[in-house]
Amino acid sequence: MFPASFDYHRANSVKEALSMLKQFGDDAKLLSGGHSLIPMMKLRLAQPAHLIDIGAVREMSGIREEGGKIVIGGATVHAAIDASSLAKQKIGLLSECAHVIGDVQVRNRGTIGGSLAHADAAADYPAAVLALEAEIIAEGESGKRTLKAEHFFVDLFTTAMQAGEILTAVSFVPIPQNGGYAYIKHRQPASGFALVGVAAVVTMKGNNFDKVRVGVTGLAAKAFRATAVENALSGKGRDAIEAASAHATEGIDPLGDIHASPDFRAELARVYTRRALEQAASRAKG
Repeated sequence: MFPASFDYHRANSVKEALSMLKQFGDDAKLLSGGHSLIPMMKLRLAQPAHLIDIGAVREMSGIREEGGKIVIGGATVHAAIDASSLAKQKIGLLSECAHVIGDVQVRNRGTIGGSLAHADAAADYPAAVLALEAEIIAEGESGKRTLKAEHFFVDLFTTAMQAGEILTAVSFVPIPQNGGYAYIKHRQPASGFALVGVAAVVTMKGNNFDKVRVGVTGLAAKAFRATAVENALSGKGRDAIEAASAHATEGIDPLGDIHASPDFRAELARVYTRRALEQAASRAKG
């Protein structure tokens, strides 16, 4: 199917894109990699009268170290995050996550900002940014504001961003030297989306877990922090991983569809939480 007709606009700066958003209002959509928006337009689920391309906005691309944090522009493609030596060294979980997104074509066109702003329930990045306790920078006419990842995902395809805002960057505190991480997912064969994906970041104090952060995607209508797992494992040894992982679905209403039943997704979440924590712990240096 072909999309409805629209006017195409190419922005060369964040300021220009914001001006266009203000001018066209609800009739406009932002285009970056296009892997979420274009399929929706072809199905006529989205019919914007104006498409604002921000893929060429240079200030929104790239990976840099700034003030002790790693800052990634919203228009940075997955392949760049996968290949970045800085990202691998400082926030290896995100590179590991980027490596398993979709396929080669998706990784070379899709962007981190587009993925997070779209907030698909089965996207990979949300689990990783939650486990990394990232901060998401949104810019609007009134300036920039910073949103913590744990408050960013509101519901299915819904975030805490406001109308007229652009997700310009994502900021990460580097994983500490004694930290370990892992991202494991059950891949939907056709799309590569996560039926369930679990990201874990841990630090060890001797043989016990000092800090535990677990992000889960694909299980519910939005990605979430598995705080019940984190609390159950904090201060405990590796022999407590299995019991703690049983809390991965606590307080969650699992999704069910043609790909997986709610019960199957729930079991995947528990099993993959255990595996992600075991792998993260094996990488950590206590």
